[in-house]
Amino acid sequence: MMTKEQRLVLCVSILASFIAFLDGSVINVALPAISAELGGGLASQQWIVDSYLITLGSLILIAGSLSDLFGRKKILAVGLWGFALSSILCAVAPTNEFLIVARALQGVAGALLVPSSLALIIAAFSGEKQSRAIGIWTAWTGMAFLIGPLLGGFLVDFSSWRYIFAINLIPIVATIGLLSLLKPEKRPPRIGKVDYIGAILCTAGLGGPVYALIEQPHYGWTHPLIAWPLFIGILSLVLLIWHERRTPKPMLPLDLFKVRNFFIGNMATIAIYGGLSLATFLISVFTQQVGHYTALEAGLSLLPVTIIMFLLSPRFGSLAGKVGPRVLMTIGPLIASLGFIIMLRVDASVHYWTQLFPGVLLFGLGLAVTVAPLTSAVLGAIDKEQAGIGSAINNALARVAGLLAIAALGLFIGSELTLESFKSGLIVTAALLLAGGLLSAAGIRTPRPNN
Repeated sequence: MMTKEQRLVLCVSILASFIAFLDGSVINVALPAISAELGGGLASQQWIVDSYLITLGSLILIAGSLSDLFGRKKILAVGLWGFALSSILCAVAPTNEFLIVARALQGVAGALLVPSSLALIIAAFSGEKQSRAIGIWTAWTGMAFLIGPLLGGFLVDFSSWRYIFAINLIPIVATIGLLSLLKPEKRPPRIGKVDYIGAILCTAGLGGPVYALIEQPHYGWTHPLIAWPLFIGILSLVLLIWHERRTPKPMLPLDLFKVRNFFIGNMATIAIYGGLSLATFLISVFTQQVGHYTALEAGLSLLPVTIIMFLLSPRFGSLAGKVGPRVLMTIGPLIASLGFIIMLRVDASVHYWTQLFPGVLLFGLGLAVTVAPLTSAVLGAIDKEQAGIGSAINNALARVAGLLAIAALGLFIGSELTLESFKSGLIVTAALLLAGGLLSAAGIRTPRPNN
């Protein structure tokens, strides 16, 4: 049984992460409506999604360090207030450019929420209870990630796309209230040096390649507007690794990757979450632009995934604590991959129940089997004192995987989403999930009970 304090920690952690994950997915079904009002094509839609993911993915690492240095409660509070302000800016955006900048600011605030919230769970729970708590957290936050299209579709069809940002204020106020009820942290915050150079290099390292991937269909790879950002981005990533090896207080402690389950689990995270982000983006946009679904119908198309995740994730989280994560992390991605192979039967009619629904069911089941054991494997492999930075690294890689997957859309679907390009996207999605399962099978080890 959980104590009262543990239940409160779990509620705060779920709500804080819910906010960040919801905003990463709620945008997908609103993209056609935003384009209709503010203009822009596929490239603008990619930027509206990826500007959030660039800052979230690049700053979540330094946010993990800040969480460990200054205290999880304090960093959570700053992130919540920042998310509220940036959400208001998104809601009133007069142009695409304004919205893209506001989304980037949302990513900055979101980066402060996720590692601190999950680190609270790691500090408050241990053993099998920790695995179950992570499973509950996964169910609710996973539901946020997947319920976004449903909520966004409802708001777009019956009100305005602008309300998908304004509605963030409700859970933010609730979370701030609950956060104030938490007991002070047992250990005093450790004030130290923050790796700002690493954060700058990481942002440039992600921003340059993402810009090149999104804009190259318009200019070509050899154009200076593409070649130079790509070169600077790759150089920044190389310098980031060099800098992190030399600095005494790195935001990315490379020694953590010497731990087998941490390393393999994060590599699997890249493949699995790349596939997840690509899938939700493709299905949400394809069903509207090619299948002529309403925004709400497009959101409802992924509702089975939400339900399955909510019902089964805690069970598989508990099961991972008993049998270990390896088997579940292998089987789950393979089931999800099969779901997208089945979806290849789709034709121009885009009939949901016969062409998409069976694959969506397998997608949801595969995710439910995978996500909680994956999180447990990664964070259970490191010391509790490193929970903040450990969860930050894992979440950063998950967001970066989605960022790059969506940015790379133009490489295999061109500048327009059609039936044939959608099928190409399904194949890439299935391949990413398959890779995640095979990586887990080959590399994950079940820890001994006393570890």
